[in-house]
Amino acid sequence: MALSRGRTFSLSLPPFTRWVKRLILIYAGIYLLNAILEAVSPPSHYWVLGYLALIPQEVVHGMIWQLITYSFLHFALLHFLFNALGLWMFGSQLESDWGTQRFLEFYFFCTVAAAVTTVAVSYTHLLGMSPLQPTIGASGGIYGLLVAFGMVYGESEIMMFPLPFQIKAKYFVWGIIFLTLVSAIQETGGIANFAHLGGLLFGYLYVKFMPSKGLGFSASERYFSLRNEYYRWRRRRAARKFEVYMRKHDRDVHFDEHGNYIPPDDDVRKGNGGSKSGWVN
Repeated sequence: MALSRGRTFSLSLPPFTRWVKRLILIYAGIYLLNAILEAVSPPSHYWVLGYLALIPQEVVHGMIWQLITYSFLHFALLHFLFNALGLWMFGSQLESDWGTQRFLEFYFFCTVAAAVTTVAVSYTHLLGMSPLQPTIGASGGIYGLLVAFGMVYGESEIMMFPLPFQIKAKYFVWGIIFLTLVSAIQETGGIANFAHLGGLLFGYLYVKFMPSKGLGFSASERYFSLRNEYYRWRRRRAARKFEVYMRKHDRDVHFDEHGNYIPPDDDVRKGNGGSKSGWVN
């Protein structure tokens, strides 16, 4: 795939950014180990699948790590190669522009959201689905990257090598969404298609509504804001208690609305203009 912006067109392939490369290597290593385990000890291989694959009934009964671990397993070589290719082609561009922290947050947000969607839909028994059906593969996160790519670079043109034509990214993404919907309705690929749809949906919602610096940054900002507001409330409360205590001992002290001590010479009630010293807010 090649990406063009405006009239500038390049046939160069995207670079392997830091965490895209690491994720692909991790997926490859786990796939190789699992293949060896399947050849040497099939019972152990199936135990690993039962413990790490996404099985909705097991998730509901407490095995919540499966919401992440399922994405590190692949059932066939082509399954792994196509997911690795998608991660490279679409993830590298996003990691380059967004930075590593936001890229990883987005990727695993879509991965978990796809898993939760799969769990929820499995209990509807829609199209014969069952909570006992396992799901594996990184496709939920990959589809999230795909929809983000289409939204961020929608007017850019991509060429799907070796096909000799170009198409705008947004139309390419709409085509993938259409095929995924048709496959889900026709049950081509079974329950896994609903993981794809979950990745697409929550990838769209993230890009559309999440803060530009990412969910983690926004959550940390909110946490520190609430923490600081709590400390300010405690300081004001302590100041009021101290005022009451000192009045009981026939002494008059004053604090401002922030809980800062007002020295007697600076008290506005003594007509000096209300300058403050003491604690800094």
